[in-house]
Amino acid sequence: MRYEVSTDGVPAWLRNVAEHEPADPTGVNPVLRRTVMRAAVRKVAGATGRTRDAAVLVLFGGAPEANPNAEGGLPEDANVLLTQRAATLRQHSGQVAFPGGAVDPGDQGPIFTALREAEEETGLDPTGVQPLAVLPKIFVPPSGFDVTPVVAYWRTPGEVGVVSENEATRVARVPLADLIDPANRFVVRHPLGYMGPAFVVDGMLVWGFTAGVLAGLLAVSGWEKEWDYHDVRDLQAALAAVGMTL
Repeated sequence: MRYEVSTDGVPAWLRNVAEHEPADPTGVNPVLRRTVMRAAVRKVAGATGRTRDAAVLVLFGGAPEANPNAEGGLPEDANVLLTQRAATLRQHSGQVAFPGGAVDPGDQGPIFTALREAEEETGLDPTGVQPLAVLPKIFVPPSGFDVTPVVAYWRTPGEVGVVSENEATRVARVPLADLIDPANRFVVRHPLGYMGPAFVVDGMLVWGFTAGVLAGLLAVSGWEKEWDYHDVRDLQAALAAVGMTL
């Protein structure tokens, strides 16, 4: 298992994601602002005491060869690994997420945590994963976690699926072509005032932290297509449209 970042031999179509931090050119992605304002966000959110560290695996898969006919060279089979959290979980229940979780004692850094959690949740074989970048921590007010996204390439894909229904109800390799389709992108408004990017893919609504990280990476990827970030929809209605609830 590899615990260090390496961009050696990274596919050309993934190089921008590996070498650039997420960006927010539209100004509608508050998730990214929590990387530089974590202390202030904690204060506003009323968070007290020590926060917990966590890490998630942002795992991209797809052919190593770029597609010369696609924007940014994106291969037709390019995808990202997502899970849908169990409805019984205490925090972020039912939401679409990256594999990941809290740092355990003895974990050897965020890459170790992200790979360990991904293996536990999806059955992922960590030996087939090449870590590309460790992004700045993002504070998540509802849970009080400081989350480190670990961007990686699935160099040797293997079988994945739901390992424990107590943790996740679904594991999906979501096509990046669906994520970048402007028809699948808009902004959601939470009843409590949060607004941020969202995606409808494979019968799921991706919003919140996960959508914020994805939108930030797509903005620097070279694959992104122009989308209507002025299209703001009610979160509860958007969830209901795909059979999900808040």
